Amino acid sequence: MKTLVTGATGFIGSAIARELLQNGRSIRLLTRKDADLSNLKGLDAEIVYGDLRDKDSLEQALNGCERLYHTAAYYSLWDKNKRLIYDINVAGTRNLFESARKRGIEKTVYTSTVGCMGLLPGKAPSDEETPFDPATLCNDYKISKYQAELLALEFNSADLPIVIVNPTAPVGPRDIKPTPTGKIIQDFLNRKMPAYLDTGLNLIDVDDCARGHLLAEEKGQAGRRYILGNQNMSLKEILDTLESITGLPAPKIQIPYWTAYAAGWTCEAISNIFTGKAPAVPLAGVKMAKHHMYFDPARAVHELGLPQNSVKEALRSAVEWFRANGLVKN
Repeated sequence: MKTLVTGATGFIGSAIARELLQNGRSIRLLTRKDADLSNLKGLDAEIVYGDLRDKDSLEQALNGCERLYHTAAYYSLWDKNKRLIYDINVAGTRNLFESARKRGIEKTVYTSTVGCMGLLPGKAPSDEETPFDPATLCNDYKISKYQAELLALEFNSADLPIVIVNPTAPVGPRDIKPTPTGKIIQDFLNRKMPAYLDTGLNLIDVDDCARGHLLAEEKGQAGRRYILGNQNMSLKEILDTLESITGLPAPKIQIPYWTAYAAGWTCEAISNIFTGKAPAVPLAGVKMAKHHMYFDPARAVHELGLPQNSVKEALRSAVEWFRANGLVKN
């Protein structure tokens, strides 16, 4: 069974590629010609070049495939060219689904995000049925992913069954960009976190997240969403866990939200008006941190059998990978 994976050079995509190979699958990986292929080293996979904005390249990549994992997305909390986020994440997803339907793909797993989920007040964990508030779409990335998830629901049909998975915050090796959670780990290791906000995340081992994608293909119901998550942790708990792993002291000072908001607003204004470069403190990231992003993965655990391996060990693996790959300066 030939399977196409988009976004396989990335953190989650490369973990999915490895999981597929471990399960004896023949895989084809779609990547851009200018992409960093570090995460694909040593993989017994066919690599093809294309772009979500180029339908011809998508149809060629899908030729002969039976299954599709769409993990590719343009992730940015700030970009001078805001149109690019929508061209890739929304229009590109439409191009891919149209091509997949034309090629007769038997089943698709679409990687969305918990940023498209509703949030409950305070620290109560949300699930797939929590009512959604569009006001939580605080940046172009989240808006584009929400629109792309709506496309997945629209395209889902007998001709193109699509299962939607919503990962929380994966942690582990090969976080090359890194993700926002990986940046927390990297900044902690590089002693760039003098203080913390009162916020929280749901963490999951990236390999468990990848396994959840395969389980969604195998057992998931088309048109249904599954939260791929594990442990809810405050930012302070994450930093304290990193302290216990590394022996490095965690920050003790909690800064008020308004201080972080003012810093984000100032940095973004400087970027927009003067430098044209990404802000040191993205305002979108600060807005996201206003909420405790806590989630309940019970549906994926019970219906799919989503693994729930140790988050602390996943954090340890991430620390080891950042250190081994020269991303820690001390």
